[in-house]
Amino acid sequence: MDHDQELQLLDAWWRAANYLAVGMIYLRENPLLAEPLKPEHIKARLLGHWGSSPGQAFIWAHANRVIRHHDLEMIYLSGPGHGAPGVLGPTYLDGSYSEVYPDKSQDGGGMQRFFKQFSFPGHIGSHCTPETPGSIHEGGELGYVLSHACGAVFDNPDLIALACVGDGEAETGPLATSWHINKFLNPISDGAVLPVLHLNGYKIANPTLLARIPREELVNLMRGYGWDPILVEGSEPAEMHQAMAAAMDQAIATIQRVRQECRQSGEAVRPAWPMIVLRSPKGWTGPKELNGKKLENFWRAHQVPLPAPNKDPQQLTMLEAWLRSYRPEELFDAEGTLRPELQALSPKGGRRMGSSPHANGGRLRRSLRLAPIEDHAVHVERPGHIEHENTAPLGALLRDTIARNPDSLRVFGPDETASNRLQAIYEVSKKVWMEEFLPEDLNGSELARNGRVVEMLSEHTLVGMMEGYLLTGRYGFFHTYEAFAHVIASMFNQHAKWLESCNLHATWRAPIAPWNCLISSTVWRQDHNGFTHQDPGFIDLAGNKSGDVVRVYLPADANCLLAVAEEALVETNVCNIIVSDKQKHLQYLTLEQARRHVAKGIGLWGWASNDDRGDEPDEPDVVMACAGDIPTKEVLAAVEILHHEVPKLRIRVINVVKLFALTQSSEHPHGLSDRDFDSLFTTDKPVIFNFHGYPWLIHRLTYRRTNHSNIHVRGYKEKGNINTPLELAMNNQIDRFNLVIDVIDRVPGLGSRAAHVKERMKEAILGHRQYAHTHGMDSPDVTDWRWSLPSPR
Repeated sequence: MDHDQELQLLDAWWRAANYLAVGMIYLRENPLLAEPLKPEHIKARLLGHWGSSPGQAFIWAHANRVIRHHDLEMIYLSGPGHGAPGVLGPTYLDGSYSEVYPDKSQDGGGMQRFFKQFSFPGHIGSHCTPETPGSIHEGGELGYVLSHACGAVFDNPDLIALACVGDGEAETGPLATSWHINKFLNPISDGAVLPVLHLNGYKIANPTLLARIPREELVNLMRGYGWDPILVEGSEPAEMHQAMAAAMDQAIATIQRVRQECRQSGEAVRPAWPMIVLRSPKGWTGPKELNGKKLENFWRAHQVPLPAPNKDPQQLTMLEAWLRSYRPEELFDAEGTLRPELQALSPKGGRRMGSSPHANGGRLRRSLRLAPIEDHAVHVERPGHIEHENTAPLGALLRDTIARNPDSLRVFGPDETASNRLQAIYEVSKKVWMEEFLPEDLNGSELARNGRVVEMLSEHTLVGMMEGYLLTGRYGFFHTYEAFAHVIASMFNQHAKWLESCNLHATWRAPIAPWNCLISSTVWRQDHNGFTHQDPGFIDLAGNKSGDVVRVYLPADANCLLAVAEEALVETNVCNIIVSDKQKHLQYLTLEQARRHVAKGIGLWGWASNDDRGDEPDEPDVVMACAGDIPTKEVLAAVEILHHEVPKLRIRVINVVKLFALTQSSEHPHGLSDRDFDSLFTTDKPVIFNFHGYPWLIHRLTYRRTNHSNIHVRGYKEKGNINTPLELAMNNQIDRFNLVIDVIDRVPGLGSRAAHVKERMKEAILGHRQYAHTHGMDSPDVTDWRWSLPSPR
């Protein structure tokens, strides 16, 4: 067929997609209008979103055309949030939806079931949920479509990610920073992102900024970001099809030319990658007005332009006219099946965007070839006797693992790789940088065109890149300072929800690699950063998520961190939050001890306890529990004081590395049974729990345990400034001296019998605070403290 004939058929296909979009928003019966519409044909709940759907279906139609013409690998990412009808309709038309959900067959009955499920209780949502074939981007939160697209094409040299950016979405901070993804894409080793900025002019109830600024200003803005914009503007379908076809052809030709030139020459450059600015009416081809108020090309077209067709006869008549305007009898046969000439417009097999293997990345994922952790273990002869940077061995492990997985593992972080002591990675791979190199960059900047490390001062963009990388079948590792992990809290939330939906509702999706986040530069070592950098609350968010998909690790030393990595980095369909400070800390466990400790998740440290009395029952007077590096050190220091001051006191020391071991096994895979918990923590003895984060999280996790009323938690209480480590601990009462006082106050019968000890602890607090304010550092008997007690057995 010639070009004009193809575009005429493509317009018919687009009408079919629009018909489906309107049908899924409104109809639950009578999908092909064989009879006039009646109120009972309408959904009881109208929760659809129409405004961006015709524009997205328009983009999809033209993407199909270039995929067929050039045999391209392409995936589509929908940025406009609740615009799922513009994606679901095309996946139904190309057959990929019916392959995943056979009951949504390509006939009248299947179409009716397809319509009824949309945005209806017990079925699918109005954005591109995991149940949507071809989607890796839900749009439950706006702002991440370009960063997800970038992650998808990293190390995917033949893939093009067609990313529709909604003009409302374009006003978000994450989206604004993600225009910079073109500075990280290597034309030789990576695929390409083709953004389509869809300007339909309106958000829920307001005009959008980018749609109202002058055209020249918009073009200059995009060019300033490094893109080469191609404009497609109008509302007449025939003219718009011609313009969009020319724009897509131009964009694909540019992408292919850049690829060919760079791959033949071997020289990676950053071109002005093409993008398309599509300006079309909001609610395009929908009703023009209702009761004298404008609908099409105005914000009232945003969700359901006709809000009550099941109650208002006028609206019912308008809805029927709207559906009939697409002339469904020309598009579908009498059985409700798309006509063969329109079916032929879709690509075949895995080239369909609804069935691309890249959009079900678990199918492409290969097992991570994790380097042996034994090569990086810290040698520990005696617990608590040597110091080592906890995260440095992890950096070496990541280095060796990148070498084993040179095209499927990337590390993402906001300018902090060396700060977080992960710089060993640079020995095998640098930071990717597609901008200008200066001579001085050769001396320590660690930049390269093909680096596996991605650094940018936008946690949003980095995590979005990592998510796109994971969702297309690869492995990622993100690290950040603890206080600012909250920047990506909602992204963590959305990804956890995606995984949960995959587990429950989209089981046809193959498992993907873990979402890994190392939180370092933690609350307890902010000697010069002060109060602004003191916030351990990111892990609190994890307590709100399903235990099936979230893990929190608090390794006390370097070997425990390595053992955590060995377990966490290969688990699938989970989010791992690993809290480990970058500074030097005391080391306690050998690698084999650490492995066993991490496998259990929570352990009784017999070498620090004295309640094991041989043939006598193991009955402590007090349980000293800890989670986190500094809290563990302070517990051990307190235990040592108590051994000297109250030698007959029976103390049990418990360390927690898997935070959710504290909750019931019915609530989390890491959780302990009540019997195991009671055997460790007792059913009636005081428990002094020294915790890395906010203390109430421990109470949330243990409130149903038998001995909860005796669990007394110390943690961060928003008390801090420019403090020495011990002073900060004392401000929040997690220090050794306050812990000793806590034991004296909590152990029955101890009280006044340890009055002198308690007074010495109070004096020690005053003395150490004065020393810090005089010398600007903690005293040597604190900084040089080592565990000195012999093992009791």
